[in-house]
Amino acid sequence: MWEINEQGLPGTGKVTKKEISHLMDISEVCIGAFHDKDLVGFVICLLPNTNYGSLNYSWFNERYEKFIYVDRIAVDTQFRDRGIGSKLYQRVIQYSTEHKISITAEVSLEPPNPGSDRFHIRHSFNSVGEFHQENKSVTMYIRDYQLNKNGKNT
Repeated sequence: MWEINEQGLPGTGKVTKKEISHLMDISEVCIGAFHDKDLVGFVICLLPNTNYGSLNYSWFNERYEKFIYVDRIAVDTQFRDRGIGSKLYQRVIQYSTEHKISITAEVSLEPPNPGSDRFHIRHSFNSVGEFHQENKSVTMYIRDYQLNKNGKNT
C-alpha cells in the first residue's frame, strides 16, 4: 500500500509506512483492489472528528458535521486507466448512500492535478472552496449522498 501511495505523489500526500498503517487503523472505510492476490489500488476514508492531524481534514471538520472523508485513493501505475479508481469510489459512494452522509475530498491545486480534478468531477463532486497552505493549495470537493450513480438527485 505504501508503494502505491508513493507512486501517486504528490497528489496522495507523503506518508511513512507507520503513518499509512495508522490511517488504516483509524479509518472507517479502507478498501483494496486486487489483481491475482496483489494489491493494485486502495482507498482510505475517515469519519469526522477522528484523531488525525491533516489540515485538509480539519478544514472539513470545521465546516461539516457529517461526512466521510477520502484521505487518499491510489492505483498502481501499471493498473491505471482500467476503472479501478472508479470501482473503489463506487464502494465509497455506496457507503455514503447507506449512511446518508456526503463524501469529502481535496485535490491539489498547486501543484495542479488536472487528472484528479476530472476524476472527481466525473464522480459528481462539486467544489466547495479552496484551502491555501504554505507550500500547497487544494480544491475542496464534496459529493452529496442523495445523488445516484449518474450524479442526479434521487
